[in-house]
Formats: sequence, structure tokens, C-alpha cells
Amino acid sequence: MPSPEERAYPTHWEADIVLRDGGTARVRPIAPDDAERLVSFYEQVSDESKFYRFFAPYPRLSDRDVRRFTHHDYVDRVGLAATIGGEFIATVRYDRIDHLGRPASQPADEAEVAFLVRDDQQGRGVASALLEHIGAVARERGIRRFAAEVLPANTKMIKVFTDAGYSQKRSFEDGSVHLTLDLEPTERSLAVMRAREQRAEARSVARLLAPGSVAVIGASRTPAGAGRAALGSLRAGGFTGRIRAVNHALDTGPGGQEPAELAGVPAYRSVRQIPERVDLAVLAVPADQLRAVVTDCGEAAVQGLVVLSEGVDRDEQRSLVRLARSYGMRLIGPGALGIINTHPDVRLNATPAIRTPARGRIGVFTQSGAIGIALLDGLDRRGIGPSSFVSAGNRADVSGNDLLQHWDEDPDTDVVLMYLESIGNPRKFTRLARRTAARKPVVVVKGARHRGSAPPPGHAAPASRTPDATVYALLRQAGVLMVDSFTEMLDTGVLLAEQPPPAGPHVAVLGNTDALSLLTFDACLHDGLRPRPVVALPGSASPGDFGRALREALADAATDAALVTVIPSVPAELPAGTGPHTPDAPPDGHVEALADALREAADATAQGGRRKPVAVVHLAMEGLEKALAARGVPAYPTPERASRALAEAVRYTRWRTEAGEPGKVPDLDVDESAAARLLAGATPAAPERGRALTEEETGRLLGCYGIGVRPALPAPDADAAVEAARTLGFPVALKTTAPHLRHRADLGGVRLDIAGEAGLRRAYTELTGALGAPAELRPVVQAMAPRGVGTVIRGTLDPAIGAVLSFGLAGTPSDLLGDVAHRLVPVTDKEAAGLVRAIRSAPLLFGWRGAEPSDTAALEEVLLRVSLLMDDHPQVVAVELDPVVVAPRGVTVLGAAVRVAAPAHRPDLGARRLPAY
Repeated sequence: MPSPEERAYPTHWEADIVLRDGGTARVRPIAPDDAERLVSFYEQVSDESKFYRFFAPYPRLSDRDVRRFTHHDYVDRVGLAATIGGEFIATVRYDRIDHLGRPASQPADEAEVAFLVRDDQQGRGVASALLEHIGAVARERGIRRFAAEVLPANTKMIKVFTDAGYSQKRSFEDGSVHLTLDLEPTERSLAVMRAREQRAEARSVARLLAPGSVAVIGASRTPAGAGRAALGSLRAGGFTGRIRAVNHALDTGPGGQEPAELAGVPAYRSVRQIPERVDLAVLAVPADQLRAVVTDCGEAAVQGLVVLSEGVDRDEQRSLVRLARSYGMRLIGPGALGIINTHPDVRLNATPAIRTPARGRIGVFTQSGAIGIALLDGLDRRGIGPSSFVSAGNRADVSGNDLLQHWDEDPDTDVVLMYLESIGNPRKFTRLARRTAARKPVVVVKGARHRGSAPPPGHAAPASRTPDATVYALLRQAGVLMVDSFTEMLDTGVLLAEQPPPAGPHVAVLGNTDALSLLTFDACLHDGLRPRPVVALPGSASPGDFGRALREALADAATDAALVTVIPSVPAELPAGTGPHTPDAPPDGHVEALADALREAADATAQGGRRKPVAVVHLAMEGLEKALAARGVPAYPTPERASRALAEAVRYTRWRTEAGEPGKVPDLDVDESAAARLLAGATPAAPERGRALTEEETGRLLGCYGIGVRPALPAPDADAAVEAARTLGFPVALKTTAPHLRHRADLGGVRLDIAGEAGLRRAYTELTGALGAPAELRPVVQAMAPRGVGTVIRGTLDPAIGAVLSFGLAGTPSDLLGDVAHRLVPVTDKEAAGLVRAIRSAPLLFGWRGAEPSDTAALEEVLLRVSLLMDDHPQVVAVELDPVVVAPRGVTVLGAAVRVAAPAHRPDLGARRLPAY
């Protein structure tokens, strides 16, 4: 029988979802007080849909039906509804059945499932989303298979089941199609779910960025205020759709139906009085009026909201988001600066303080409005504009994840720039960024990175135990270009938008100034580039001289990119019509000719239509940056900025090359079933209560995955130590396992290479005499491992990031210097090799200063086995192998610890849903 806890209303099944057309709906369990909603819903369903559901004419629900469909035990009988504006638009239910298809009187792992979708809501992907959610509920309640009976004519519902990606069987029985679905997630079902998620979330953003009509609510009658300014921006930008204003204090004639005029556009007292459909509403009203205005927008079927209003606390934000989503609306803000779309068919500028930028091919996302203004101004000064711009403020609903979904396949966007003050769902962000970066660069700068700094109030992010440096490393692993300032983000973004990515790190440096060229050479070395010998031009070099030198440098197969340094000079011949000039003020003709020469040289050396990237470092060349920008050549005022931007472009090229061959998770010889049985008896039931496995349990679990741990025998006294050494065989190590001394050879807690009994007794006396009693030190004796390099392997499960595998050298390199590399689990063979090579101290493993190289292949296999263990068993929340000694042949694990806990909810494997707020 279901327990009282199971029978209770399961609030964690509630979820907001995005439908195929970009609108939202809420999925929730059906409860007894839903009787009227169910009856009303059924009345709006066509007779044909009812026939498909019940296989017979079924014009109305009886009282018995209503009770049966609204009263559930939430275990054997479950019903879910999709709602918009509080009304049912679709329902799904399952009933647990036995092997004969009858209601199960005993526990069974199969259930019969059935759907009903209101006719006007069909085609929006409601049934597909409900199947994901009812499937997740069923798995939680121990159901492994769904059975469904569908009439052959009901092709839409058959397609819902067959397209879901689950393993299934299909047969034709008694005039109906019988389907059986295995609910265990598969690679195909996850791929289907994520593809649907991408299309739906991308569409929800596209609806916001390309509305057919916009209403500004809160536009004042005077020129002051954010609403009036946003109204002016929409008009000045040339928005191609309809613009309407809303001000509740307007005199709009009898009944408020006749519009007034405000700033040259029709104005109304309420959005519900606007006779045409409103796609996007820009809200600039006091915070205490937001709830009423959002309700009005929902009743008027507005599709999306941009909330400029500030001063909204977290509880109010949560309420507003839930209210907006309940009406099918997405929300940007509160505290947003607004949105811009420069496409000529849209020309949307829904911001209060920015002139409409030129059209460009860079997507810009920022939380901070001030940073957004600076980013757009910086792009404008470089002669480039955005494809679209979103300043999301507190990003209570629409976030950077949503914009990545949109920009991933947006043909108008080539580069993505993002300023983030918090990452609400790092696991999803990493997944989306990896996919997007495979097509186009993603450049990110993050605020609130250091201890003591925090995102502004209202920016919600799940608590994470993972240090920010680790998050940076994992995002870089996903192909994100993480930079330290918004200036570096602009420098990098402009280079990648205007120039092709370099094929490699070899850079030609040339110019008419030795000093600036040498500084550029040094900057390239500092940033990991490989500059070629400087090509020096005379101080009086003409544009033609620059062009010939650049053409020659780019024609060299050993050159991947070029940095040109320029200072003012007096050309040998002035262009016709120009008068005398000084080096501080080169003539416009000279600047234009130089820009032409550099661009023509880059074009002339293109091979197969592909150019090598060129950037310019200049000093005191008035007008040169503008002239170069007009020709798509980025210019920088310092060598360091040019070099860093180019280094990020090289890093992106390297990542894309490696991402093109992602590697694979090897099929290792493991005993997953034995490990599962061990963990089933060792894992606490409560998620918040983890426990460390005993030494014996740890050894057995790791042994299931082919990881052997060298035994350590307890030595409570000297005689026990000698007996342990005889059992293990000399030479041995004597070490303490006290937490404050463990792995601390520098404190005298480890004695190595003890060759005999006398030496062992002497070492035991010295150890206990210097550090404390045996009961405190907990000494152990362990056989010596072959000599090699000590390393540390750790696996940790972070609630925000997921499972992370870390690697470093034991002791000072990792503990003091933080020389540790990280990868997300599961790790491929290629990623394991990269993990070993990613630390700065890696040369110690590869024969540094003539030493014999370590067996890194064996080390990589241990990394893969730890990764596989954590990926197979989400109960394993922490693994530590310390030290792992890597010898010239083989590895030895000398210490191990494992911690387990009840598996946490995995939102990346569950039904797709919008983040709860």
C-alpha cells in the first residue's frame, strides 16, 4: 500500500515547460479540487478526440468518471494536467497493471497510459512534453514500462509514442495498435528530449526578439521616465511592427475604447483595451503595480514581457515569473535594460537609453544594464554592431541558457558575447555552450568571481561547492572562451567576428617601429603564441610597403596570422591634393590607403577562399581604427590587447580541432552489478545524509572497477607493526592515518623504505615519540610501491555542476600551487589523456631532466575507471585516490576513500522543464 508520504500531493512534480511554438504551460498533478476544471476541459474537446481517447462515443463525463480522474494515490494511479491561465489544455494518466493488463493488486512495474489534448492546443508539442513528465513520475514510482492502446486512425498520438526515442514494441491487436515503451532513458530519448528543448526555448526567445507588435506599459505623458524613453527608442529605431502605448491615467474617451495619442502612437489605459494582438509588452511601472499589469497582459494573450521595473525582491520575482508562465508568457527582467534586434525586417530597440546600433553579427547577453551600454558603445566605436542584444537584469526567467539555445542556430549570429554575474544552471550552460561553440565562438566574462564578492540581490544560483577556478576550467573544456574583463571580451569578439580563426599559433610581426614590434613580439610569447622574427620596415614606410610586407608574410606557409604595428610617419610622396602634415596627424588619404593596402594584402593571400587573420597595433594614428573597421580589420591601441585576443582565437581553433574528434568512453572490464549490490546496502536512504565507506567497502567497490588499492595493516604497537611487515614483506612504509597528518611527509607522519625489523621498531618509536600516542596517530604499515611520481585523483559530485574528475601531482603542486586539472564526467579516452597533460607540472611525468617517463597510459586508465564508476553510480558522491604512484611501468594506489549518499535529482536526465524560481 502507498505510504502517507507517497499519497501526499507531490509538489516536486510541478513544472513549467516551453512548448513547440515558444509559449509556456504548467504541468502539475491533478487533485480532487480540479473537478470543475476537468469538466470544463472535457466540454472543449471535440467528439473525435473523445472517441480516440475512449474508443467509443463519450459525450460527457459522469460523476463517477470525474471522481476517478481527479482522485489519485500518486503511486499506482497518477494524473497530470497541462494548464495555461489555470485552465486544463491536456491531461495524461497512468494506471499500474499486472502482466494480464488488469489493475495491479500486487506491486508491478508496468502501467497503462492515455492522453487527451484539447483540439485548439494540438500541434504545440503538449503530448510529447506530458509523456516525458509522466515517464519521469512512473520511474520514480518503480514503473519501468508503459503500455498504450491507440486506434490506428489516431496517427498523431501514435507519432507521439514512436518519436519519443524510448525502446518500444508495437503490435496490432483487436483493432487497435498496442504499444509497449521501456521507460529507461536511452541516448536516443535524451537526444530527442534535448532537441525538442532546444527548438522550443529558441522559439520562445525568437518570439521576444521578433514581435509583430509592441506595447509600452507605463509610458508617461511627459518625456521623462523609462517607459517614455523606450517608446522613443522603438520609434527612432524604425520598428517595423505596430507600437502602442499604455498609461492608466490617460483620457481615452468613453469607456476607454477610443485611443488617445502619446508620443505619436495610439495610447490606451489598459493593454486589454488594445484591439489588435500584442506580442511583446515592455513594462515600466512601479514594482507594486507589476502583478496587476502582468495579469492584464496574460488575459490579453500577450506572448512575452520585458520588465524594466526595478526594486522587485526575490519573493515578488518568484511570484511574477510563476504568474507570467501560467499565462504562457516568457519574462525578461526585472531590472532589465531591454532587448534589441537589428535585423532589417524587425529593427527592434526596446530599451530606454540606447540609440539603435548598426546591424552586426554578434549576439550580446548581459545581466547588468550598465555593462550592456558599455558593450554596445564599445562595439560601435569599433565599427561593428550586434545581431541581437538582451539585457536580462535579474534574469528571473529568460537567462543566458535561453539565448544560447537561440543563437546556436541563428543564421544572423556568428559570435556570442556574454557578461554573467551568476550561472543559474551551470550543468545545462556547459552542455549548451559546448554545442554552440562547435559552430560559433562563445566569449564569456563573469562577475562576482572571487571570495567575498557575490551576485547582486535577486540573482538566484544554486549553491555550489566547486571553486570558481574549477568552473572556469570546465567551461573552457566546453569550448567557452573565458576572459577576465569586458574589454578583453570586446577585443576577442571583434577579432573573431571580423577575421577567420587562425589555423595555429605562429604569428608574423611586422611594422615601421622596432619598439612597438618588439613589445608585440614579447606579448605574443607571454600569451603562448609563437611569433616569427620581426620584419622591420622603415619609419617612412608607405602603404605600399606595408602591403608588400604583409603579403609576403601571409604567403609563408609557416605563418598562421599577422600582427601589424604602425606609428605615424611621413610618406615619401603625399597623395595628390594633400598638404604638409605632421607625424601626429597623418592625412586622411594616407590612412585610407594604408587600410586598403592591408586588407588587399590579406585578400590576395587567401587560399581556397580562406584568409589568414590580420590585426593592427597602432599608436597616435588618428582615423586609422575607423578606416580599418570599415574594411573588417580589427585595430588595438596596445600590443597586449591584440595578443590576448589572438591567443583566445588560437585557443578556440585548437578546441574545435579537438572537439571534432571527441574520443570515446572505453568499454572497460568492470562488474557494475556487483558494485550496485554493494552500494544498495551501503547508501543511506536520506539524500542529505551521506557516509564514508569503510576501508573494506572501499576496496571492494574499487575492485569492481578494476582499481586495486595496496593494503595497509593497522599497527597499534611496535609488535603489531613488525607482524604486519612480515605479512606484507619488507621493505615497508610506516605512516599515520590521522586526518591532520595524513599524506604529510613534511610533518614526519610518513617513514619510507624501512628494510628490517630493527629499523621498523626504531621508526615506530621515533614516530610516536615525536607526534603522539598510537591511539591518536592510528599508524599503519604498507608495502613499498615501485618508485615513481605521486599523483592525486579525485571525483566529486557538485549539485550545480555534476560529477567532476580532477587530477594533479600529490603534495605541493596541487595543495599549495593549485596545479589541478578538471573534466566533466563521463571522461573520454582523449579527455583522460588531456587531463594528465593539462597541469603545469605534467613534464615530471614525461621524463623531465632525463628521468625515465612514467606509465601515463596506465594512469589514464585509472582516471577512466574512476569516471566510469561515478557515471554508473550516482550514489558515489566523492572518490579520492591519494597517492597514486605512477612508475615507469604501472601505477599503485596507496590510499583511497569513497563517500556515498542517496542519489540526488538529475535535472539533465529528467523531463525538460524551465528552472524553478
